[in-house]
Amino acid sequence: MIDWTHFTPWSSLAGGIMIGTAAAMLVLVNGRIAGIAGIIGGLLRPATGDMAWRLAFIIGLLVAPPAYLIVAEPMPPTIAASYPMMIAAGLLVGAGTRYGSGCTSGHGVCGLSRMSPRSLMATLMFMAAGFATVFIVRHLV
Repeated sequence: MIDWTHFTPWSSLAGGIMIGTAAAMLVLVNGRIAGIAGIIGGLLRPATGDMAWRLAFIIGLLVAPPAYLIVAEPMPPTIAASYPMMIAAGLLVGAGTRYGSGCTSGHGVCGLSRMSPRSLMATLMFMAAGFATVFIVRHLV
């Protein structure tokens, strides 16, 4: 069932275009994949000459929401989960990211655009796990 009052195809399209453009620019300019897990992981194990672009990327992620608030009205967040559930979910996502050798941004955005078979399989598994989780939580639990 689509919630038509909150259906935002144009802003979603614009967001997708911006994410795709940023990922393409990072590959074209730096030769690096815009996978958030890999970018943060590289900050924890810094290599020579590799720190500046990673910090700039993370700072951009942190500065973008407040910058958005300058031009748009904030939307109130609605989270229908408890803190323990969110912590468990975060740990599962982290473990899955490690086990899958990348995150949804690295595989789903960058890997698919490079036609990587490994990224296709990883993205299909991400989606299948998400579908199964929603079904179990909403219909069986």
